[in-house]
Amino acid sequence: MSSIPSLRVAFVGLGTMGVGMARNLARAGFPLTLASRTFEKAEALARELGTVSAVTSASAAVTAVRTAAEAAATADVVVSCVPDGPDVEAVHLGPDGTAETAAAGTVAVDCSTIPPATARAVARALAAKGVAFLDAPVSGGQKGAVEGTLTFFVGGDADALEKARPVLDAMGKRITHLGPSGSGQLGKATNQVIVAGTLMAVAEGVAFAESAGLPLDALHRALTGGAANSWALEVLGRKMLDRDFKPAFAVKHQQKDLAIVLRAARENGVPLPGAALAHQLLSSLEAQGMGEEGTQALLRVYESLSRR
Repeated sequence: MSSIPSLRVAFVGLGTMGVGMARNLARAGFPLTLASRTFEKAEALARELGTVSAVTSASAAVTAVRTAAEAAATADVVVSCVPDGPDVEAVHLGPDGTAETAAAGTVAVDCSTIPPATARAVARALAAKGVAFLDAPVSGGQKGAVEGTLTFFVGGDADALEKARPVLDAMGKRITHLGPSGSGQLGKATNQVIVAGTLMAVAEGVAFAESAGLPLDALHRALTGGAANSWALEVLGRKMLDRDFKPAFAVKHQQKDLAIVLRAARENGVPLPGAALAHQLLSSLEAQGMGEEGTQALLRVYESLSRR
């Protein structure tokens, strides 16, 4: 095996995305330390990934610890993937956070979607400890996390990215450096503007086709072969037709992301009427207690507005 296993990796946050990402790091052979809010979850995954490493002949040891500080103590690269800005601050700067134990020269890579200003503030605080911070939010959803095909939007020091690149390569297929701290978050915000627009278009189109009485499976095959095709149509459109509203990316998480988008848009003086409309339509799902459902549940809003 190449020099990849010489990088010791810590992974903090084992939610919908983090579990798949951690599995890919173990398969790549990295010595891996796991931390989660629930120690038992990290412990169970460590046992599983230790088995994966043995089966794939990887040399990685996989261990579980109780805090981010413990995880960072022996790591060259610390990856975090948690829900929101306050969680990122707690993981890196709070009591038992990575700043307490990470050695100078460590690279912290945060894959959460958070406000750009929060990313910049965490980067400044960690820099004072000699730790480089990369804001590297991802696109590709749970499927991309499982398959190791995520896209990373990266802000921060270019040299730090090069040190951490083998780690990101194990989890994704496209890694793009966009500039200084906060740039990764702005890149992800751009992604979410486009995602929100295509989500609305797919839900609107499916609702229209339903009302017109078209054969939806046949129509989906036709649409995915033409100019209307997109990831949203292929994946979320299929889920809409199957009435599968289980969350790969929950409405509540999309709403958090869109709130970040709209705040950044106001700061930059950019009107985003499409993103604002998506935010309001998804709010109607939240008001009906469907914030935990997948974003493809937006179809239900369009159906409720139709004559059917």
